[in-house]
Amino acid sequence: MTRPARTVLPPDTLDATDRAILNALQDAFSLTPRPFDDAGAALGITGADLIARLARLRDIGAITRFGPFFDAAAMGGAFCLCAMAVPPDRFDAVMTQVNAHPEVAHNYERTHALNMWFVLATATPDGIDRTARAIEHETGLRVMLFPKLEEYFIGFRVQA
Repeated sequence: MTRPARTVLPPDTLDATDRAILNALQDAFSLTPRPFDDAGAALGITGADLIARLARLRDIGAITRFGPFFDAAAMGGAFCLCAMAVPPDRFDAVMTQVNAHPEVAHNYERTHALNMWFVLATATPDGIDRTARAIEHETGLRVMLFPKLEEYFIGFRVQA
């Protein structure tokens, strides 16, 4: 099965509020008793409208997810970048198998011999190898591990 290539959204797909949401929520999302209401109020919309707009942004592919990013290593766990060489005709099936693991933080397709890249985040350092071996067993494909040697914070941000 071949997936269509990602396309650029037409210029009028996002309105000013959508762009304000994307810009604001890259910086912070406060954990309060009613976080969507509070974040929405700062943007001039209700919490329910914010939730609906985030769902729409995900549905149309403007965002791939909305959620926290936890520092597993700071909590005693581990992160590891992983890659696989997946036959193109098996890519969707393997992606489904890989993504079924709760330890998989995100997964990307690349135009390279190693065409599937994903990040494992586990509660303990030994969970990385255990999860990678489970994926290998399930898929019959080798999982290459690229552990972090040094951490850099680059403050990546995209202006919408």
